[in-house]
Formats: sequence, C-alpha cells, structure tokens
Amino acid sequence: MSIFTGKTLLITGGTGSFGNAVLKRFLNTDIGEIRIFSRDEKKQDDMRKKYNNDKLKFYIGDVRNKESVAGVMYGVDYIFHAAALKQVPSCEFFPMEAVRTNVEGTNNVLTAAVQFGVKRIVCLSTDKAAYPINAMGISKAMMEKVIRAKAREVKGTGTVISCTRYGNVMCSRGSVIPLFIDQIRAGKPITITDPSMTRFLMNLDEAVDLVLFAFEHAKPGDLFIQKADASTIEDLAKGVQKLFGDTGIHIIGTRHGEKLYETLMTREERLNSEDFGKYFRISADERDLNYDKYFVDGEVKTQSEEAYTSHNTKRLDVDGVVEKIMTTEYVQNALKGLFED
Repeated sequence: MSIFTGKTLLITGGTGSFGNAVLKRFLNTDIGEIRIFSRDEKKQDDMRKKYNNDKLKFYIGDVRNKESVAGVMYGVDYIFHAAALKQVPSCEFFPMEAVRTNVEGTNNVLTAAVQFGVKRIVCLSTDKAAYPINAMGISKAMMEKVIRAKAREVKGTGTVISCTRYGNVMCSRGSVIPLFIDQIRAGKPITITDPSMTRFLMNLDEAVDLVLFAFEHAKPGDLFIQKADASTIEDLAKGVQKLFGDTGIHIIGTRHGEKLYETLMTREERLNSEDFGKYFRISADERDLNYDKYFVDGEVKTQSEEAYTSHNTKRLDVDGVVEKIMTTEYVQNALKGLFED
C-alpha cells in the first residue's frame, strides 16, 4: 500500500512530457484519481483517447486564472505543479507572459492548494533559475522565491510545499534532440549554437523519480536538485548523428538569453546542501527578519568554492551521449521508425 493509494493527484500543465511520464508510472497503480489541468483542449482530447482510463479526469483552465485554479482543487490530496512557460527565446520577447504564468500562476496554485487543504505540493523548476540571465530563468527564480515564502507562511497548517530543480530533459518539449532527428531525416545539417556549450542531460523517468523523492522526503520549503551528467552540444549532435546518420553540422551562434553552461546549484546553496546520493537537498532558511536574535560563533562563510554546473559535473563523450539518449522512449521509437521506412 503506497502513499498514493486511493488519493487524488492533480498535475498542472499535465498534457506535457512530464504529465505523460507520470501517467505511465501511476495509471496502473491503486491511485484513486489523476486530474490533468491545462489550457490545451486538443492535447487533453488526445490523452483522453490514448489512455482511455476512468481514473483520468481532465480540466481545462489556466494557472493565471484564480477561479479556474480553484475549480480543480476540490478533493485534491497532492499536486505536481508543472505548468510553465519554459522556452528561453520566446520568454525573452514576452517576459511579462513568463511572469504571469511562472510567478503569478504558481502563487495562484499554491494559494488555492492551501485554502482547499491539499497535503503535499511539489513544484518543478529548472537549472536556468540558478544565476539566471534570461527572462525564463529569472521568472523561475522568482517562482522558487514564491514557493519558499509560501511554504514558510503556511508551515504547521498540514500543507507541505517543496520544489525540484533539474536540467534539460531529453526529448521533452523544447529539447533539441527531436529537432536534430528531424533535420537528419530531411537530409539537412544539424544546426547548433555553440559547439562548446554544455548542458545537463536526463530522461523523463529521472525527472519523475526526482519529484517522487521530493514528495516523500520534503520538509516545508525544501529544494531538491537532480545530479546529472552533461555533454557539449557538439558531442550531443555527434551522438544523434551516430545513431541516425551524419548530415554535417552548421553553427548558427547563440540565441537570445542562452548561457555557455548551466548551473544546478549555486555556490551559496552548495554551502548548505545535503547529499542524498542521486540528489542534493537545500533546506529552507527558517530564520525570520529579526536577525539580531541569531548569533554565529567563529568564521562566517557565505559560499562554497564552486557551484554545481554542466561544466564541472561528469562530462559524457560521444559514446556516452549515445548510451544516454538511448534510454529515452522517443529515440528508441524514432530508430524503429527510421529502420521501418
């Protein structure tokens, strides 16, 4: 008997890659009900037909709208909050839209969840929230601040709010891997921004595992961070070409808001982190604003020597990239389709 037995789970933004991965994990268990909350009626209809399961309920709405958020909360026990605007270039052009969804939308979800007595909420963040330089990352960093402030505010009420932060999920929405495969199939060279740019690599199952770990182990305001391997964009492109064919590489330069490498844990966070093997936990700072109540004996240290980044984590070579991307269902299916054509 699991903690989810007979319970109702709400997934905001549930028609995306993460929502589908959760459904595959939970639909055939003894969970009571899974609610999918999103704006996209077409994707909801596709999911309804694909899964054809009475445990699955669909709600059309927008996290920006308080009334539609409240309308899905009745009887909900747990929430995975995945709704977000997360494409870096588009958020650069429409930063207020990122704020409305990622910051205000998250606040709407958390406020309604507390009002309706939801027991546990896990919010999904991104590596771009650490030392952010783009609108998407800045909005996600503000989202994390909202999460921790709300967790502090409602501590002791029975609602536990926590957050997860992870890097690029291979073959999810916004991943370059499906683009690379499409370019190869069209006989075109793969377009990359900067060959030396590094990115974390993880698959959807690892993302779900992280959220479930946070769900089971979080204290109010905790941030859980996924440890992950990384590769250069050039080696990622070569890895995809090793599987699907070499059509050459075309360098187009960095896009709006892109960084040379991503940070999953800042120097300041690393100083206070706990190592859980696959994950780091950053506990919330539980002090209030009356700082004169607190005393520190000895040397004050505010940051560690280095952050945890895609430049200093384990670096995969081309063969390592091939092995990693072969763990994704998308690449496995794409290879089958390629060989069947």
